[in-house]
Amino acid sequence: MKNSSPLGDSYVQLDPAAFVADPDLIRALDARCTPVPCVSERPLFRQGEPAVGIFILHKGTVTLSSMSQDGHSLLAAQAKPGSILGLPGTISNQPYSLSATAAAGADVCFVSRDDITAVMHADPVMSIKMLQVLAAEVRSARNAFY
Repeated sequence: MKNSSPLGDSYVQLDPAAFVADPDLIRALDARCTPVPCVSERPLFRQGEPAVGIFILHKGTVTLSSMSQDGHSLLAAQAKPGSILGLPGTISNQPYSLSATAAAGADVCFVSRDDITAVMHADPVMSIKMLQVLAAEVRSARNAFY
């Protein structure tokens, strides 16, 4: 669905539920999580940066966005608690395709690519749950245009 920002740019709103993972997957990843302090607004990653891991939102909000090369807003979403952020780039060893900024007071933790890989190798069920998150993100992006 197309929206307009206060600046007049047209952008696509993603379904925030697309980033929410199965609670069992969150628990498995939490065992390898490093807390990320968010005392004030904090960028977690920026579009185009090398993907080094994922971020899990436990409480608060994270704004996700994508910009065109000429600076226009393309995609936007407010992630919900239980969201896994940065998974596509981390799994594919490609740069982050979105930017993510945590609001002040958000409860966020980080899991490295190596730890994600270890979880996937140790427990195939968790690998499938990660694929389900990726599929939901793809579905949300496609649905946003129709």
